[in-house]
Amino acid sequence: MTAGYELVLEKVINAPKEKLYRCWTEPELMKKWFTPKPWTTVKVERELRAGGACLVVMRSPEGEEFPNPGIYLELVPNRKIVFTDAFNAGWVPKDGAPFFVGEITFEDAGNGKTKYRAVVRHWTAESRDQHDKMGFHQGWGKAAEQLEETAQTI
Repeated sequence: MTAGYELVLEKVINAPKEKLYRCWTEPELMKKWFTPKPWTTVKVERELRAGGACLVVMRSPEGEEFPNPGIYLELVPNRKIVFTDAFNAGWVPKDGAPFFVGEITFEDAGNGKTKYRAVVRHWTAESRDQHDKMGFHQGWGKAAEQLEETAQTI
């Protein structure tokens, strides 16, 4: 995997990193912000440990559901979350090609703000380009705005 296969979103968010981490790890909070509107997040399951299962089910405005299962590779409370769709629970390789490894980091930016960084690493240039064309920056950017709004309410 090379840096050329990455998509990156960086943003200073007006909320402390502890609240952002909660929004990423507490299912009821994640449902509020994760999917850019008018899409919704209808199901979130979390097993917060390396190798633990994670599942997010998104619903389109037309009612079609898109499950996104995976596992956590690393969790450092209030600092880092690393996950992938390459495996299912129990380190069982998923059927079909994996899409990416996501790394979310939270760094104190002072005055109750956080430098939020999402790095999405793809196995191939083609899958990176596909994700980019799907609207990575727009979608993940909108989700980051909704993350900030949600974190400010807790």
